[in-house]
Amino acid sequence: MNDRIRNGWPTLAIMLGASVWGFVWYPLRVLAALGVTGTAASAATSAAACGFVLLVRRKSLATIRWHWVLPALALAAGVTNLGFVWGTIHGQVMRVLLLFYLTPAWTALFAHFILHERLSWAGAGLAALSLAGAMLMLWSPQAGVPLPGSLAEWGGLAAGMSFALSNVLILKASRVLPDMKPEMRTATIFGGAALFSSVASLFEAMPAPPAGAHLGLAALLVLGLGFALASNNMLVQYGLARVPANRASIIMLFEIVVTALSAWLLAGEVPGPREWAGGACIVLASALSSWLHRGKPAARPSPEDDSERRDGQRAMV
Repeated sequence: MNDRIRNGWPTLAIMLGASVWGFVWYPLRVLAALGVTGTAASAATSAAACGFVLLVRRKSLATIRWHWVLPALALAAGVTNLGFVWGTIHGQVMRVLLLFYLTPAWTALFAHFILHERLSWAGAGLAALSLAGAMLMLWSPQAGVPLPGSLAEWGGLAAGMSFALSNVLILKASRVLPDMKPEMRTATIFGGAALFSSVASLFEAMPAPPAGAHLGLAALLVLGLGFALASNNMLVQYGLARVPANRASIIMLFEIVVTALSAWLLAGEVPGPREWAGGACIVLASALSSWLHRGKPAARPSPEDDSERRDGQRAMV
């Protein structure tokens, strides 16, 4: 019984992490209501999270050395963070999240060109299934094309593409920088998100900034989100290092359930029939992608290597 309980902690850690990611859109909208734009919120929370990671794991700085993959990873993380944050603030949360979850399609393509992995027929089929789900969800009878209908949805789509790219770059980093600690990859991701969003904030009109009590509440939310996201990332890394990759990917789909419930209860957003049908295709493609890779443990020589594909996946939201 004790072994079963002990083995259940990593699974619980991943589920808790997925729950945090499924709910994080709400405090971001609260910040927006206080006068903090999406770009500014992304920059501030990412900077706070990066600072927390560096403070807790500062000794790991000694393991870092230069490689082109680091700025590339930081840039991809920046696009991911900003696209998701801005999209969930200004768009329908579930539609933005489902567009974000088109990662099987983009990952297969990026892994083929960057890691030189062969694109199998099964992988291509799953990519087509997830894209078909997106087309079904996005189809507009008026426009006659299956394209995002708002800048928020374009943000979710761009975030999903860059999210897949960042995961491929994490695996690339684990190969070319084997001595680099996982928490330093996390700091690179948060730091890149902070820098990219800071630059983007220069091009977004800022409403009246929060003042008085609102300023204190906004500062508290920023610091709290930064601490929560950094801690959540470390918690999920604990689970990912101890749970097989295919099983962990299935567990992480729990985020969609939490997001659907939180969007319904807190924002009154209810997906329509096309969202349900398209989302089912996207979730099925993600689940089948995990099942497809269930028989490839030999490619991961250690538990840490097994987690390196995913340890920075959602550090950036």
